Parts: sequence; C-alpha cells; structure tokens
Amino acid sequence: MKVGVHVLSFTWPGGPQRLAHGLTRVAQAAEDNGFDKLSVMDHLWQVAHNGPPEHAMLEAYTALGYLAARTTRIRLLALVTAVVYRESGLLAKAVTTLDVLSEGRAWLGIGAASFEEEARGLGLPFPPARQRFERLEEALQICLQMWSDSDGPYAGRHYQPARTLNSLQPLTRPHSPILIGGNGEKKT
Repeated sequence: MKVGVHVLSFTWPGGPQRLAHGLTRVAQAAEDNGFDKLSVMDHLWQVAHNGPPEHAMLEAYTALGYLAARTTRIRLLALVTAVVYRESGLLAKAVTTLDVLSEGRAWLGIGAASFEEEARGLGLPFPPARQRFERLEEALQICLQMWSDSDGPYAGRHYQPARTLNSLQPLTRPHSPILIGGNGEKKT
C-alpha cells in the first residue's frame, strides 16, 4: 500500500513569515518517512469543513513548484484542480513544467469543481454541473493530446485550442498519472 500526505490548511503558527519553513519541514518529513505522495488543495479560499474562507490558502501550482525544489522523491499533485479555474492548455503546461522540474514526480489531479462561493467571489467561471463535467472530459482529452505526438487543433464544445503544442513533454511517459476527484459515485 502507498500512502500520501495531504496539506489542507496553511493557517499555521507563526503566520506567513514561518509558512515556507513549516511547509518545507512537512514535505521533508513526509519524504523521509516513506510517504509516496504529497498533495495540496487547489483552492484559493479555505473550504468550509476546514475553516472560514479567510484562513490562509496558497495557490497550488506555485506551492507544488516550491515543494519540488525541497524534495527529491515524493510525488506531487494538486488535490484536485478545478477544471474551470485554468484553461486546459495552461493546466497541461503547468503539470508538464512541474513534472520536468521535479524530475518526473508530477501527477494531474483534476475534478469538475464544487466551491461555487470561491469561484463567484473571485470572478472565476462556475457553469452548471453538467457543463463542468463536459469541460472535465474535454480538458482530459486536451491534456492527453498535448502529452502525445499530436499538436493539432482540438475542437470541443467548450474548448477549441488551435494548436496543442506542448514543447517540452513530461519526463513521465506516456504522461503524468491522472487522478480524477469528485464528490459522487454516479458521475465522477
């Protein structure tokens, strides 16, 4: 069995001045103790079951890049990226960059999004659930196309990148592992 560590709060003793040091300690302890994965939430506000939205929250891919530089073995992922918060091509490029700079340790964690208050509060799109799931399917197709030998266009209902060029490719072949997260058994 492989076990991971998930960091779900960044409201720590010492405040922002001690956050980098504390996060480094957590990551290195997880790696030193044989944990397989280290994940951070891809939220911009804290989610209600962990605290009020005003609690500290780091942006996931910046935090993962920082963690990649402070670790050598543990696999890294956002648990889970809200499909409507990043355009698919940018997401594929971010995970590729993380994979290359971590020397092959990046995963793509992705889901249809569920935190409407956060999205609306920050002016991010939050279409109805059906459209978010359609976007999730298209985003996965675009990522897989960008992680392949094809750099042609993609013509979806929601996304239409004219060229899916991804130069350079992930070190992990054929692509970074994908984890699809969600709240229910019927669709996710």
